[in-house]
Amino acid sequence: MIGEALRHSKVMPMKVIGVIVPQFVHYYFGSVLSGVEEEASARGYRIMVAQSNEKYEREVAICDDFYKNKVCGIIVSQAKDTTHYEHFKRLMDKGVPLVFYDRICTGVDCSRVVVDDYMGAYTAVTHLIDTGCRRIAYYGSSMNMEISKNRFNGYKDALLKHGLKVDESIIRLCDNRAAAEAITPEIINMENRPDAFFAINDDTAIGILYTAKHMGFDVPGDISICGFTNGNRAKSCDPMLTTVEQRGKAVGEEAANILIGQVEGSIAMNKIEKRVVRTRLVVRGTTR
Repeated sequence: MIGEALRHSKVMPMKVIGVIVPQFVHYYFGSVLSGVEEEASARGYRIMVAQSNEKYEREVAICDDFYKNKVCGIIVSQAKDTTHYEHFKRLMDKGVPLVFYDRICTGVDCSRVVVDDYMGAYTAVTHLIDTGCRRIAYYGSSMNMEISKNRFNGYKDALLKHGLKVDESIIRLCDNRAAAEAITPEIINMENRPDAFFAINDDTAIGILYTAKHMGFDVPGDISICGFTNGNRAKSCDPMLTTVEQRGKAVGEEAANILIGQVEGSIAMNKIEKRVVRTRLVVRGTTR
């Protein structure tokens, strides 16, 4: 499919940037793509996009396809289950520049663009505490990803900074709406239930919100909820969701800027660029 697209393109292969996204449906990755495309187009490049669908094997195949079709570089957010990095190392050994965004690969030393996940989480949980919450549940992703570690550490440190204990009984591996709707009733029905939830993304937070309201709780009177993304869905729920804005478009622009700089020589291929895009807490109706 990738080769067919190139054969019908009037753009020379060396002017094409490969972009790997874990999921097309996620608002954040869509906004990153928007930033990559805008920066690339302004500088005379086209982008070719492929979805790993969170599968390591698919990610490896995409990397091979991109290389065979002579893309000039690859911008990638690794799949959730990627724990082996030889496919990335092979590309670098062959002189193909790589730039990671969001889910960076700690097993490969190359350029990356991330949001300040730690401070975003720390600021969000501090806001919950400042508005009177004292028992804050956490829903997160697998700790094999740096973003998960950083957001959890921000959550944990905000609690400890304010003299609150980290309670393992209200910490869950949960990063999508369906899972949130499945496990939240048990947590809300605890004798000492949480008075707030901090979720690793907006979809998870919306699952918590739907469940809490369905069970008869007032949000934010009984339970406060904060997410992480600031996608369109955050403004379409009732009440609208307090969340951490990731600024995906800015992440995409920075990633494309680094990659094109390496391709054109303004950034040395052996220079490791590490750029951080600041987050912003957007306070809406799900917190007090």
